[in-house]
Amino acid sequence: MTYVRWQHTNRGTLGELLPEAIVVVPVGATEQHGPHLATGTDWILAEAVSAAAAGLVHERSPRPIVLTPPLPFGASDHHLPFGGTLSLSPETLLAVLLDLARSLEADGARRLVLVNGHGGNTGACHAAAATASTRYSLNVAHVDYWNLLPQRPSPHTSPTTDADAAGVGEAPVPGHAGQFETALMLAQDVKFVAERKERIDPPGGDVVDDVAVHSTESWRRIDGFTDRPELADAATGRRWFDQLAVALGDRLLRLAEVL
Repeated sequence: MTYVRWQHTNRGTLGELLPEAIVVVPVGATEQHGPHLATGTDWILAEAVSAAAAGLVHERSPRPIVLTPPLPFGASDHHLPFGGTLSLSPETLLAVLLDLARSLEADGARRLVLVNGHGGNTGACHAAAATASTRYSLNVAHVDYWNLLPQRPSPHTSPTTDADAAGVGEAPVPGHAGQFETALMLAQDVKFVAERKERIDPPGGDVVDDVAVHSTESWRRIDGFTDRPELADAATGRRWFDQLAVALGDRLLRLAEVL
């Protein structure tokens, strides 16, 4: 089946494709990612894994796949104290996602997949998917891309040796600007990653098993980034990225059958 990028396609072609297509919207953020990672990390990765997944499976898809431009801003107020952050309030992000859904319905679309790349967006994406499905004539799915990593490790796991750190199963996922995201960005372009200092014993955040804890002090204590980004390497990042692309592609094929 056909795979197109929205911004490269004219209105006539979109009008023909959208009623039967799956429309994939990458949702990211522009925010500080420690002293070493590009501020566009979240939207860059959300778009990249979405594009890679669509490219892998579109020929087997029973429906066309339309990839929109990424939404590069998210709910990132908790990163504002560090600088380098362009944030929407959660309320504004929800409103933006619903406006995009409203636009898609007006354009003739009937199926929407939100591929989220920023943890702070998860609640808004979930709410937008649920609300859009009742407010508009749309079937909507939402996925946080990092949840698709096979054998995803616990977010509280820390590497104990250099050998452990090299393995796919040890890096906290997704973390924030830690080994996982740093490796993925190295695989995209090494210019996205600045020099990283050794961080043998990184300070921990506030952790209670199975409970999400949010506090300004916990972000300040870890200097705005988690775990050990200095252990990241491009080869591991490419392996993780390829696994994520395959997994998302599989989900798109399944969604094409059920949405």
